[in-house]
Amino acid sequence: MMKTKLKKPEVLAPAGTLEKLKTAIRYGADAVYIGGNQYGLRSRAGNFSYDEMKEGVAFANKHDAKVYVTANMVTHEGDEEGAGEFFRKLRDIGIDAVIVSDPALIEICAMDAPGLPIHLSTQASATNYETLNFWHKEGLERVVLAREVGMDEIKEMQEKTDVEIEAFIHGAMCISYSGRCTLSNHMSNRDANRGGCSQSCRWKYDLFEMPQPEQHESVLAGDPVEDFSMSAVDMSMIRHIPDLVENGVDSLKIEGRMKSIHYVSTVANVYRKAVDAYCEDPENYEFKQEWEDELWKVATRELASGFYYGMPTENEQLFGKRRKIPAYSFIGQVLLYDEETKIATIQQRNLFEVGDDIEFYGPGFDHVSQTIHQMWDEEGNEIDRAPRAMMTVKMKVDHPVKPYDMMRKRK
Repeated sequence: MMKTKLKKPEVLAPAGTLEKLKTAIRYGADAVYIGGNQYGLRSRAGNFSYDEMKEGVAFANKHDAKVYVTANMVTHEGDEEGAGEFFRKLRDIGIDAVIVSDPALIEICAMDAPGLPIHLSTQASATNYETLNFWHKEGLERVVLAREVGMDEIKEMQEKTDVEIEAFIHGAMCISYSGRCTLSNHMSNRDANRGGCSQSCRWKYDLFEMPQPEQHESVLAGDPVEDFSMSAVDMSMIRHIPDLVENGVDSLKIEGRMKSIHYVSTVANVYRKAVDAYCEDPENYEFKQEWEDELWKVATRELASGFYYGMPTENEQLFGKRRKIPAYSFIGQVLLYDEETKIATIQQRNLFEVGDDIEFYGPGFDHVSQTIHQMWDEEGNEIDRAPRAMMTVKMKVDHPVKPYDMMRKRK
């Protein structure tokens, strides 16, 4: 008997730091994925020490959430040294699963850290149910699908395998198949598959006409024809939650371990709301435009549905005239709110000042908008600007807000 449909899928959020881990869980994530100091593909993310992992696991357990660790690098000779001890420490800390792509690391984990669940990374390019069944027989509990898989293929996988299915639903898309790219290796001497990708595909390039036969071959003819990159637009499946649930996806994965707490809180909040709404009442479910509008507040590129409904076209790649994206700046986080005086205490994250139109938002999709009329610094002095990073500011907020609510403004 295969998996039953309409099981509520897990909302899985990225957590590049301990602060992001706690933010993601507060804003609705059922699970987070983090990186350790070894074996991952985000060497520049705020990877976790063992002590930070312990604190993160304790926080997650308190909120009935899970923590997964990425160990998805492609290992070269010598990279595997110490992996057994690494996996044993993760198991003993209480990590819920590791996400691995390299068969050698999978075997080391299974042999040296029995009891630690293993999930297959998207880097392994699992694109058919035979592959899923193979890894299930090898003892893996979950497979993170290649991002090139379509919705019809997911439906067939769900019908013909018992292994859990995890699929990306939001965030950056790699222009290379399953992220296996060597552009960075050749252009900046940074190994993309061992954690050092410099994202060469996202650099801006000029396209020139070839020289005419009579010109010397080293001379380029004329001005650049077009400014372009080799990059894909970002993914967003907010409009397609019913398809993902109906087709048996067990975990909905959000990309972005290097993104801000503004991004993590917003995206986790939106998908939490949409998943809950559909699973609670599928027959009367209605897509809310406000969900997509919210996602645009943290978007940096255009959004599309990737490979889910067919092969992407030139419209899903970044060249030509780009759509203007509304830009919002994360400016603060609520520390305290006094209901009697209606004074909120804010930790500043970016410049704001009297006269700014701001928006507060919190878990559960609560939103409050107002104009800043008056504010005070830590000593109680009235100020008209909050220019210092992490300074504490007090201001009057007529509608109640809560600790850990976020504050932003349109740029």
